[in-house]
Amino acid sequence: MLVQLAVRLQQRGHPQHVASLSGRGGLADVLENRGVPVTALTTGSAPKDISAVMQLRREIRRIAPNVIQGWMYHGNLAAALAHLSVLQSSRRRLYWNLRASNMDINRYGRVIGWNARLSRIPDIVIVNSNAGLKFHVAHGFNARRMEVVPNGIDTEKFRPNPVMRAASRAAYNIGQDDLIVIHVARVDPMKDHSTFLAAMKALPQLRAILVGAGTEHLQLPPNVIAVGRRSDVERLYPAADIVASSSAFGEGFSNAIAEGMSAGLVPVATNVGDAALIIDRVGHIVPPGDVGAFAAALSTIAALPPDTRRNLGLEARSRIVKNFALPRAVEQYERLYLEQ
Repeated sequence: MLVQLAVRLQQRGHPQHVASLSGRGGLADVLENRGVPVTALTTGSAPKDISAVMQLRREIRRIAPNVIQGWMYHGNLAAALAHLSVLQSSRRRLYWNLRASNMDINRYGRVIGWNARLSRIPDIVIVNSNAGLKFHVAHGFNARRMEVVPNGIDTEKFRPNPVMRAASRAAYNIGQDDLIVIHVARVDPMKDHSTFLAAMKALPQLRAILVGAGTEHLQLPPNVIAVGRRSDVERLYPAADIVASSSAFGEGFSNAIAEGMSAGLVPVATNVGDAALIIDRVGHIVPPGDVGAFAAALSTIAALPPDTRRNLGLEARSRIVKNFALPRAVEQYERLYLEQ
């Protein structure tokens, strides 16, 4: 979402510059190839966090931005500390961005706590889900203003494509009439691959494709293949019939579910974050960690006549186009950034 937002805001005449706390990575090349400069904040002799803030201060002095946008918990903290340490400009505003909902406090409590303590510093805290807003307020966020801006999906990039469907299926030796489930998520306790794999093991008549960093190292049942991290996931969604999300916690707005729906797939997701709001009545919502319920939902969709399932997928796409298309999100960010 950060990449999509930065590129499109720059195209609309608002120069962008991304400072990365995690080095360059693959997305830095994507940004720079599309005209958005990237600064990788490297570590020096000082402790990592202090070093990053010091470098970010130099970038703020050099660029003199109108808006500093923190992105996720660590980015929010770095943005706030750097913003406070540089002589204030009457035009410069600070925004934060929260991407998660019911995070595991045992794992993330410290960084969430620091965000909560400093949450009155930003002018606006942007949250990508209603569930995320409720969670963070319940955990001590006392921001001057919080705005929900759902993620935006590039509905031209993620769309039904019979040519890609046939090519991807042929590449993975999948029959044109096989019913395929796609699950797009890195391996992380938050994503709960174990529930999804147990459900697939109980449904040998279905096949599944796992996409995401680390998936190629999972122990898989015979009806599941894993392709690891991919930068062309828009080519894989059309190969499937169902898009699945088995997240146990932490999701705010699931890009994977919305992208799959945009590609014309019927969704099945756990009731985490805003999944129920995204899906509404065009798919199935099940409790987190419930293997039986997840398998039953997949089985129910698989039992539908092909035309009925295809039409339901087209309804899913229409819902994303109408409510969560990318231009709408870009316009909401632009409106907030241009406020005085």
